[in-house]
Amino acid sequence: MGLRFETRRSDSPWVDTVWTCTSEQVTAMTSVAGVRCGLVFWEQAGRAYAGITGPESRTGTAPVPEDATFTGIEFAVGTSLRAVPTSALVDGGIRLPDTTRRTFWLDGTRWETPGPDDAEALVESLVRAGIVVRDLLVAEVLRGHRPAVSKRTVERRFRAATGLTWGAVRQIERARTAAEMLAAGDTAADVVAKLDYFDEPHLARALRSYVGRSARQLREGAGGAIGLDLDQRLTS
Repeated sequence: MGLRFETRRSDSPWVDTVWTCTSEQVTAMTSVAGVRCGLVFWEQAGRAYAGITGPESRTGTAPVPEDATFTGIEFAVGTSLRAVPTSALVDGGIRLPDTTRRTFWLDGTRWETPGPDDAEALVESLVRAGIVVRDLLVAEVLRGHRPAVSKRTVERRFRAATGLTWGAVRQIERARTAAEMLAAGDTAADVVAKLDYFDEPHLARALRSYVGRSARQLREGAGGAIGLDLDQRLTS
């Protein structure tokens, strides 16, 4: 009972992950800070819904539709929707209108609702239509490249593409990785060393701010439903 996640990485440069989730006898979860926009589709009590998800700058508590099934697409960092400023999505989202089990309405056009295996095909169609866009500079900076522009320009581009500062993106991504490592069995000391936290109290503060769990809770799977697939195992 609770939330049952399945997550897979995507080969598409526009998509980070595709996930599915089933909620069973749970009405609320701990939301986890995240740096990506996305699309989510769900069914509950025979009705279909769709929405745009935004970056989350901090952890919190979020409602969960009871006995619902979800399919979600998380875009790569720096990828966004043309019609909606990412800054308007931070710590929130938008419910899309006129959704049916087969179709949803986005940016003035009706699209087929995807299953998990159709996610990349949908995003490619949205890219061709100019609805999904991305800032390549953001992707290059995240890969460690140093672009020939000022730090102020980099910061401005990060805010426009992600709704967050470059520093916030790094901190949130590191905290999520730490949570996954702890859930997979790493000790807090190992995580501190591998992810360059100053010390264990520094790690604890980051987990509290961005994940809403302590290191012990993550290792033991305690604390209730959480909006993060902690069953996956890191491969690098």
